[in-house]
Amino acid sequence: MPAPRLVIEDGHLGIWGALRHVWPEADEQRCWNHKVLNVLEQLPRTQHRVAKAKLGAVVYAPTQAEAERKRREFEQWCQQHGYGKAAETLGRDWDRMVTFYRYPQEHWRHLRTVNVVESPFAALRLRTDAAKRFKKVERATAVIWKMLMVAQTRFRRLNGPELLAKVCVGVRYEDGIELTGKEVAA
Repeated sequence: MPAPRLVIEDGHLGIWGALRHVWPEADEQRCWNHKVLNVLEQLPRTQHRVAKAKLGAVVYAPTQAEAERKRREFEQWCQQHGYGKAAETLGRDWDRMVTFYRYPQEHWRHLRTVNVVESPFAALRLRTDAAKRFKKVERATAVIWKMLMVAQTRFRRLNGPELLAKVCVGVRYEDGIELTGKEVAA
C-alpha cells in the first residue's frame, strides 16, 4: 500500500510510532472528539457545559490562527479557574490537532475525527458476543460481514470528492484554501 497523505488517529502512542516508522511522509491528525473527551476528564462535571462550548469554538474555528487564539482563551479560562491540567491536555499534540487546516475546507468535517470509522463498528461491537456463540467461524463471519454491508448503506459521502485527486498529487492548502504557485513558493 502506498503511503497515505493523512492518517487520523485517536492518540494511541503506538500508532504514531509505527506510522512514523512505516510512512514518515504521511501527515498526522489527532481526533478532536477524543481530545475533547480527554480535556473534559480533567474538569469537574459542573464545568463541562461551559468547557464544551469553548472547545467547540476551537474545533470549528475557520482558520488555524483563529483556532490558536480560541485555544489561548480556553487556556486562560482554565488557569483562572484552577484547571491547568485541562489546558495542558488541550495543548498536548497541538500540531497534530490542526493538521486538517492544510487540506481542502470541504474535507474538514471528515478529517477532524475518527468517528466516521468508529460509528459503523459500534453496532457490530454490540453483536460480537452473540457471534462468539456460533459453532462455525464461517457463520459468525457471515453475520458480521452482512452487518457491515448494511452499515455501508448509511455511510456519509465525502464532501468535495473531486478534490481528492489534487490532494493525492500533493496540492498544498492553507486554512482550507488551495495555494497558488506564487503562494507555495513564498
